[in-house]
Amino acid sequence: MTNIKKTKGVIGILTGGGDVPGLNPAIRAVTIRALREGYKVIGLRRGWLGISSIIRDKEADNSDWYQVLTEEVVNKAGRTGGTFLHTSRTRPSSVSKSDVPPHLRDAYNAEKNDLTPEVVKNLDFLGIDYLIPIGGDDTLSYGVRLYQEGVKVVAIPKTMDNDVPGTEYCIGFSTCVTRTIQMTHSLRTSAGSHERLLVLEVFGRYAGFTAMLPTMAGAADRCVIPEYKFDMDRLTELLVYDRNKNPSKYAVVLVSEGAMFAGGEMVLQSASTDAYGHAKLGGIGDLVSAELKERSGKFNNGKKLNIISQKLGYLVRGGDPDALDSIVPMAYGNLALDLLLQGVHGRLVVLRNGRYDDMPIEVVTSSKKLVEVDKFYNTERLRPSYKSFEMKPLLIMTSE
Repeated sequence: MTNIKKTKGVIGILTGGGDVPGLNPAIRAVTIRALREGYKVIGLRRGWLGISSIIRDKEADNSDWYQVLTEEVVNKAGRTGGTFLHTSRTRPSSVSKSDVPPHLRDAYNAEKNDLTPEVVKNLDFLGIDYLIPIGGDDTLSYGVRLYQEGVKVVAIPKTMDNDVPGTEYCIGFSTCVTRTIQMTHSLRTSAGSHERLLVLEVFGRYAGFTAMLPTMAGAADRCVIPEYKFDMDRLTELLVYDRNKNPSKYAVVLVSEGAMFAGGEMVLQSASTDAYGHAKLGGIGDLVSAELKERSGKFNNGKKLNIISQKLGYLVRGGDPDALDSIVPMAYGNLALDLLLQGVHGRLVVLRNGRYDDMPIEVVTSSKKLVEVDKFYNTERLRPSYKSFEMKPLLIMTSE
């Protein structure tokens, strides 16, 4: 039984995983178009957590978990960063006992619980006919699960790592790259003033696009990425060489958070994991910095070099979207509505070969999107590699 009066239909929209600039423009695009087509739009708050936590009682206060969206609401938020619907890393198919909503604990008391039956019932309770999740491969992998359960899903890819399979572009990537370039150039003044090596740690758990693109654009001399385990002596040798040939006597390296030393593993902040099994990364930049200082004398006539180490972290994902992350979300939102209006679902809206398109949603779980090292990364020089840009996609190495 529903407590939402249907119009032409009801569309639910949610954002999951990490925040990025461009989420609010996507929500705005979906909402405004849907309302003008005669649909009602419900914003599901806090990602998959919200729709898992609904109490199916018309007298219950579910305002923490959803809100009806209007043009006034989305227009106000649409120019800003983050997500006004909020987000979480909840995975309803594997919820720990302590995280099961209180009203469900009698029925779900195992160490790990699959709340999918409740999610499907909650969507029906809200009268939601179509669901548009916006997220990365983790968030969207649960969208695949719901599609397999019969929910009409059209997904929108979001992640500043740009690693959702099937698409050349994910919301948030352009702003991340833009900020990385800007901040790297800003920090050059300190690196040059003190004649130091500058080490910047950037996001990128499994894919190195956020380090590769800024380096290709000239922001850094070298980069190390998750797809290739690097030799620390070789990195030190290259950076000392770069510094010594630079009239200002400094050099810059971008280090993906998931980068690994040869023979080593990812550097973790802690052993605890999120709902999707990912441990929190962080610290490889500081380790690289310490090793650079210790080894630099070996390649600098016995004199060790000083280091500036900076983790860019959330600085590249906070704040307002850039132009691309204002335009692409608008297009993706309208693409999603086009599909739903045509009665098509089970799709992921994408950019492919420089054009907007859509793919089967299962592509999210059936493949991985990583830097193709043999094509785009010079393992000897530890930097991007390219021979010709002719007929390459806009962002060069992000096509599959």
